[in-house]
Amino acid sequence: MQAIGFGGKSRRRLLATTGVALLGSFIALLAPAAPAARASSASASLAAAGAACTSAAHPAVAAALARDIQSARRGRSSTVAVWVDDPGAGITCSLSGSAHFDSASIVKVTILGALLRKALDQHRFLTANETALLRAMITQSDNNAASTLWARLGHPYLQHFLNLAGMGQTVLGSDGLWGLTQVTAHDEMLLLRLLLAPNAVLSANSRAYALGLMAQVIPSQRWGVPAGAPTTVTVHVKNGWLPLAPHGWRINSIGGFTSRTGWYSIVVLTMDNPTMGYGITTVQAIAKVIHRDLNPGMKSAIPLPAASPAVAGG
Repeated sequence: MQAIGFGGKSRRRLLATTGVALLGSFIALLAPAAPAARASSASASLAAAGAACTSAAHPAVAAALARDIQSARRGRSSTVAVWVDDPGAGITCSLSGSAHFDSASIVKVTILGALLRKALDQHRFLTANETALLRAMITQSDNNAASTLWARLGHPYLQHFLNLAGMGQTVLGSDGLWGLTQVTAHDEMLLLRLLLAPNAVLSANSRAYALGLMAQVIPSQRWGVPAGAPTTVTVHVKNGWLPLAPHGWRINSIGGFTSRTGWYSIVVLTMDNPTMGYGITTVQAIAKVIHRDLNPGMKSAIPLPAASPAVAGG
């Protein structure tokens, strides 16, 4: 595997006190964009939850994060889960971190991680076909590529990778329904850590390769948690979107943000969105306040491109 440059050192920053989803296999289940379905009691319970943010070194920043995440989602019909992981600054933030959501295409990062691990197990490089499929799956969210790799890896190996990663809350979708994998913000944070920090599951070259692909996602799919990121970081993102009764659009976004001095990650999972655009707005409102609170005084990147037209899933 070709290594792609990546700085993985602990982050040292001064903080002030401030796809047609699952093509064909479950198309009959997909519902057109419509007003959000009435929230279940579980959704209502999640909507009432508040973010728990902690930091021994920066308690004021943690308090600001908790307050601002709550403010960003106020008045939205979206049911939301959030995780913020900034080990360099000692900041963790969780909102409904163990609640389950349909993954849509963010599970493609799990597929990516599993294939990289399998290549390491077999003491080999990725094949030309595998690299082509991975590039299409991550940078363009190609569903056919995901289905091919999902089938090749198989449930037993995918579960083996989840076990190695400690992702005990994740439940793989049955048969070929990878987009119905049940994920939590907590486990997605663990997955991003595997890519962002040295560990025994993935090699440095494997991690750099994966992050490189996530940094090359096509412009029309770079919405979500990159919103409000400072110009000083490299953005590594994967999004997922899926309309499915009874909880409307699932809009999920996970990302790592790296610089020469360290990294942090953001996970935002949502459902009960009446449209794709509504869910993206919810995710980006939350992401913007997180980036602002973690990077006081830093200039944000240029505005994100408008979301691409609604499609069945990705």
